[in-house]
Amino acid sequence: MIHLSAINRVFRMGDQAVRALNDIQLDIASGEYVSIMGPSGSGKSTLLNVIGLLDRPDSGRYALDGSDVTDLSENERARVRREKIGFVFQAFHLVPRLTAAENIELPLILQGVNPAERRAQVDAALDAFDLRDRARHRPSELSGGQRQRVAIARATILKPTALLADEPTGNLDHRIGAEVVALLEALHHAGTTLIVVTHDRELGARAHRHIAMRDGEIVGDDK
Repeated sequence: MIHLSAINRVFRMGDQAVRALNDIQLDIASGEYVSIMGPSGSGKSTLLNVIGLLDRPDSGRYALDGSDVTDLSENERARVRREKIGFVFQAFHLVPRLTAAENIELPLILQGVNPAERRAQVDAALDAFDLRDRARHRPSELSGGQRQRVAIARATILKPTALLADEPTGNLDHRIGAEVVALLEALHHAGTTLIVVTHDRELGARAHRHIAMRDGEIVGDDK
Protein backbone atom coordinates (compact mmCIF):
# COMPACT_ATOMS: atom_id res chain seq x y z
CA MET A 1 0.00 0.00 0.00
CA ILE A 2 2.72 2.50 1.07
CA HIS A 3 6.12 2.45 -0.59
CA LEU A 4 8.77 5.05 0.28
CA SER A 5 12.05 4.98 -1.60
CA ALA A 6 15.11 7.07 -0.67
CA ILE A 7 13.00 9.75 1.03
CA ASN A 8 14.86 12.81 2.31
CA ARG A 9 13.47 15.89 4.04
CA VAL A 10 15.62 18.85 5.08
CA PHE A 11 14.45 21.91 7.01
CA ARG A 12 16.30 25.22 7.05
CA MET A 13 16.73 26.90 10.44
CA GLY A 14 18.64 30.11 9.83
CA ASP A 15 21.88 29.11 8.15
CA GLN A 16 21.63 25.52 9.38
CA ALA A 17 20.17 22.54 7.53
CA VAL A 18 18.34 20.01 9.71
CA ARG A 19 17.92 16.62 8.07
CA ALA A 20 14.56 15.42 9.39
CA LEU A 21 14.44 12.32 7.17
CA ASN A 22 17.54 10.62 5.80
CA ASP A 23 17.20 8.12 2.95
CA ILE A 24 14.02 6.47 4.29
CA GLN A 25 13.09 3.12 2.74
CA LEU A 26 9.76 1.82 3.97
CA ASP A 27 6.96 -0.48 2.82
CA ILE A 28 3.68 -0.82 4.72
CA ALA A 29 1.15 -3.34 3.46
CA SER A 30 -2.60 -2.85 3.46
CA GLY A 31 -4.16 -3.81 6.79
CA GLU A 32 -1.00 -3.51 8.90
CA TYR A 33 -0.93 -2.05 12.42
CA VAL A 34 2.33 -0.13 12.79
CA SER A 35 3.78 2.01 15.56
CA ILE A 36 6.54 4.55 14.90
CA MET A 37 8.57 5.48 17.96
CA GLY A 38 11.65 7.50 18.80
CA PRO A 39 12.83 10.49 20.84
CA SER A 40 11.71 14.04 20.09
CA GLY A 41 13.34 15.24 16.89
CA SER A 42 13.84 11.73 15.54
CA GLY A 43 11.70 12.44 12.47
CA LYS A 44 8.68 10.31 13.26
CA SER A 45 6.07 13.07 12.88
CA THR A 46 7.78 14.31 9.70
CA LEU A 47 7.58 10.77 8.34
CA LEU A 48 3.88 10.59 9.20
CA ASN A 49 3.29 13.95 7.47
CA VAL A 50 5.02 12.71 4.32
CA ILE A 51 2.95 9.50 4.36
CA GLY A 52 -0.20 11.60 4.86
CA LEU A 53 0.68 13.98 1.99
CA LEU A 54 0.81 16.91 4.40
CA ASP A 55 4.49 17.45 3.57
CA ARG A 56 6.63 16.84 0.49
CA PRO A 57 9.99 15.09 0.51
CA ASP A 58 12.95 16.99 -0.93
CA SER A 59 13.99 13.86 -2.82
CA GLY A 60 12.91 10.26 -3.24
CA ARG A 61 9.69 8.69 -4.43
CA TYR A 62 6.40 7.87 -2.71
CA ALA A 63 3.87 5.40 -4.11
CA LEU A 64 0.44 4.97 -2.50
CA ASP A 65 -1.78 2.08 -3.59
CA GLY A 66 0.47 1.57 -6.61
CA SER A 67 0.33 5.19 -7.82
CA ASP A 68 3.24 7.62 -7.61
CA VAL A 69 2.03 10.56 -5.52
CA THR A 70 5.36 12.34 -5.11
CA ASP A 71 4.77 15.16 -7.57
CA LEU A 72 1.01 15.64 -7.34
CA SER A 73 -0.35 19.18 -7.30
CA GLU A 74 -1.79 20.53 -4.06
CA ASN A 75 -5.35 19.96 -5.31
CA GLU A 76 -4.52 16.38 -6.30
CA ARG A 77 -2.86 15.74 -2.95
CA ALA A 78 -5.96 17.06 -1.15
CA ARG A 79 -8.17 14.74 -3.21
CA VAL A 80 -6.03 11.70 -2.38
CA ARG A 81 -6.05 12.62 1.32
CA ARG A 82 -9.85 12.86 1.33
CA GLU A 83 -10.27 9.54 -0.45
CA LYS A 84 -7.58 7.39 1.17
CA ILE A 85 -6.21 8.85 4.42
CA GLY A 86 -7.67 9.78 7.79
CA PHE A 87 -5.81 11.78 10.45
CA VAL A 88 -6.05 11.77 14.24
CA PHE A 89 -3.92 14.30 16.14
CA GLN A 90 -3.01 14.86 19.77
CA ALA A 91 -4.55 18.35 19.67
CA PHE A 92 -7.79 17.10 18.00
CA HIS A 93 -7.87 19.98 15.42
CA LEU A 94 -11.64 20.33 15.53
CA VAL A 95 -13.27 23.48 14.13
CA PRO A 96 -14.23 25.45 17.29
CA ARG A 97 -17.37 27.10 15.90
CA LEU A 98 -18.86 23.84 14.59
CA THR A 99 -20.81 21.33 16.66
CA ALA A 100 -19.66 17.74 17.03
CA ALA A 101 -22.05 16.64 14.27
CA GLU A 102 -20.93 19.47 11.98
CA ASN A 103 -17.25 18.59 12.51
CA ILE A 104 -17.98 14.98 11.58
CA GLU A 105 -19.96 16.13 8.53
CA LEU A 106 -17.23 18.42 7.19
CA PRO A 107 -15.36 15.81 5.06
CA LEU A 108 -18.65 14.75 3.47
CA ILE A 109 -19.40 18.36 2.49
CA LEU A 110 -15.91 18.74 0.97
CA GLN A 111 -16.44 15.48 -0.92
CA GLY A 112 -19.75 16.73 -2.36
CA VAL A 113 -21.98 14.12 -0.72
CA ASN A 114 -25.66 15.07 -0.96
CA PRO A 115 -27.37 16.38 2.22
CA ALA A 116 -29.64 13.39 2.82
CA GLU A 117 -26.76 10.92 2.61
CA ARG A 118 -24.62 13.21 4.79
CA ARG A 119 -27.26 13.19 7.52
CA ALA A 120 -27.54 9.41 7.41
CA GLN A 121 -23.76 8.91 7.62
CA VAL A 122 -23.34 11.44 10.42
CA ASP A 123 -26.20 9.85 12.39
CA ALA A 124 -24.53 6.44 12.02
CA ALA A 125 -21.18 7.86 13.16
CA LEU A 126 -22.73 9.56 16.19
CA ASP A 127 -24.21 6.23 17.25
CA ALA A 128 -21.03 4.25 16.49
CA PHE A 129 -18.86 6.57 18.58
CA ASP A 130 -21.41 7.08 21.39
CA LEU A 131 -21.76 10.80 20.64
CA ARG A 132 -25.50 11.07 20.06
CA ASP A 133 -26.13 13.17 23.19
CA ARG A 134 -23.19 15.48 22.34
CA ALA A 135 -24.09 16.06 18.69
CA ARG A 136 -25.04 19.74 19.13
CA HIS A 137 -22.17 20.62 21.46
CA ARG A 138 -19.14 22.57 20.30
CA PRO A 139 -15.60 21.31 21.07
CA SER A 140 -15.25 23.65 24.06
CA GLU A 141 -18.23 21.89 25.63
CA LEU A 142 -16.78 18.39 25.23
CA SER A 143 -14.33 16.41 27.34
CA GLY A 144 -10.96 15.42 25.91
CA GLY A 145 -12.14 11.89 25.23
CA GLN A 146 -15.28 13.14 23.51
CA ARG A 147 -13.25 15.52 21.34
CA GLN A 148 -10.96 12.69 20.30
CA ARG A 149 -13.94 10.50 19.47
CA VAL A 150 -15.32 13.31 17.29
CA ALA A 151 -11.90 13.60 15.63
CA ILE A 152 -11.78 9.85 14.93
CA ALA A 153 -15.35 9.87 13.60
CA ARG A 154 -14.47 12.76 11.30
CA ALA A 155 -11.24 11.03 10.19
CA THR A 156 -13.06 7.82 9.26
CA ILE A 157 -16.40 9.10 7.92
CA LEU A 158 -15.17 8.64 4.32
CA LYS A 159 -13.86 5.14 5.14
CA PRO A 160 -10.16 5.77 4.38
CA THR A 161 -7.86 2.85 3.69
CA ALA A 162 -5.24 4.23 6.11
CA LEU A 163 -5.62 5.98 9.46
CA LEU A 164 -2.63 7.99 10.69
CA ALA A 165 -2.59 8.83 14.40
CA ASP A 166 -0.01 11.25 15.86
CA GLU A 167 0.13 10.88 19.68
CA PRO A 168 -3.63 10.12 19.77
CA THR A 169 -3.68 9.64 23.56
CA GLY A 170 -1.20 12.39 24.45
CA ASN A 171 -3.80 14.77 25.92
CA LEU A 172 -5.89 12.10 27.63
CA ASP A 173 -5.75 10.35 30.99
CA HIS A 174 -5.01 6.62 31.08
CA ARG A 175 -8.62 5.42 31.22
CA ILE A 176 -9.89 7.66 28.41
CA GLY A 177 -6.73 6.96 26.41
CA ALA A 178 -7.45 3.24 26.66
CA GLU A 179 -10.96 3.83 25.29
CA VAL A 180 -9.53 5.77 22.34
CA VAL A 181 -7.00 3.00 21.65
CA ALA A 182 -9.84 0.47 21.66
CA LEU A 183 -11.69 2.55 19.04
CA LEU A 184 -8.61 2.77 16.84
CA GLU A 185 -7.92 -0.94 17.13
CA ALA A 186 -11.55 -1.79 16.31
CA LEU A 187 -11.13 0.18 13.08
CA HIS A 188 -7.93 -1.76 12.37
CA HIS A 189 -9.70 -5.08 12.97
CA ALA A 190 -12.32 -3.95 10.44
CA GLY A 191 -9.58 -3.66 7.81
CA THR A 192 -8.12 -0.15 8.18
CA THR A 193 -4.36 0.24 7.95
CA LEU A 194 -3.36 1.87 11.26
CA ILE A 195 -0.12 3.82 11.70
CA VAL A 196 0.49 5.33 15.14
CA VAL A 197 3.26 7.76 16.14
CA THR A 198 3.73 7.74 19.90
CA HIS A 199 6.12 8.27 22.81
CA ASP A 200 4.01 5.87 24.87
CA ARG A 201 5.82 2.52 24.98
CA GLU A 202 2.70 0.71 26.17
CA LEU A 203 0.71 2.00 23.21
CA GLY A 204 3.55 1.39 20.76
CA ALA A 205 3.94 -2.20 21.93
CA ARG A 206 0.31 -2.97 21.06
CA ALA A 207 1.05 -2.62 17.32
CA HIS A 208 1.95 -5.70 15.29
CA ARG A 209 4.99 -3.97 13.78
CA HIS A 210 7.32 -1.56 15.57
CA ILE A 211 9.45 0.99 13.71
CA ALA A 212 12.14 2.83 15.70
CA MET A 213 13.59 6.14 14.51
CA ARG A 214 16.59 8.21 15.52
CA ASP A 215 18.16 11.26 13.85
CA GLY A 216 15.90 11.02 10.82
CA GLU A 217 16.65 7.36 10.14
CA ILE A 218 14.85 4.08 10.68
CA VAL A 219 17.05 2.17 13.11
CA GLY A 220 14.71 -0.69 13.89
CA ASP A 221 11.82 -2.50 12.20
CA ASP A 222 10.39 -5.34 14.26
CA LYS A 223 7.67 -7.29 12.51
